[in-house]
Amino acid sequence: MGSLRFGGVLFVAYSNDHSPRHVHGFASETEAIVDLRLDGTVALAKRNDAIRPANAKRSDVKKILNAAALHFEELAGLWEETHGKA
Repeated sequence: MGSLRFGGVLFVAYSNDHSPRHVHGFASETEAIVDLRLDGTVALAKRNDAIRPANAKRSDVKKILNAAALHFEELAGLWEETHGKA
């Protein structure tokens, strides 16, 4: 497992995780799973549990996504350190 923190958001790449390339972002009580796309953009993962809890604050989700976009290269590097190239 590897982790990085940016602006109050903790990002984690779990070693037992799976493709596609993604990280788990944590802000306050919210966890959001963020896909790190090959085109250099980020997106909320397309899965039912992409936001936990389901009633999480939108502002926390936005904070996680914005931090991921700003630090895309570092987060892609974190994934690759943990899993190898995408």
